[in-house]
Amino acid sequence: MRSKFSPSWKASVQPRKQRKYVKNAPLHIARRMLSAHLSKELRQKYGRRNVQLRKGDKVKIVRGSMKGRTGSVESINIKLRKVIVSGAEMIRKDGTKVKIPIDASNLIITELNLNDKKRAEALKK
Repeated sequence: MRSKFSPSWKASVQPRKQRKYVKNAPLHIARRMLSAHLSKELRQKYGRRNVQLRKGDKVKIVRGSMKGRTGSVESINIKLRKVIVSGAEMIRKDGTKVKIPIDASNLIITELNLNDKKRAEALKK
């Protein structure tokens, strides 16, 4: 694999090359990597396993210290490849609340934000 990002690169068994591909990916490709699994009901309804996350989606956290909490997606940081969920907050010693960035792979989408007509049409296909 080249030192710069190469869209023609197919795959590798080596984890270091896989990590390098993800880390060096430009933002328009990194955005596609921010997808989460659908709940069983949504999976049956749409016939898909996963969907790209979008602001307003209701999600459930299934891994980490915030496991079991539900909330809506407040923002998505493409550079860091992290998602901010409204229910995941930590209280610091001085009493201030801090939102915890969560990896998209640790979330399950329970309700989709279908305000966008293009997204609704894409799910029907």
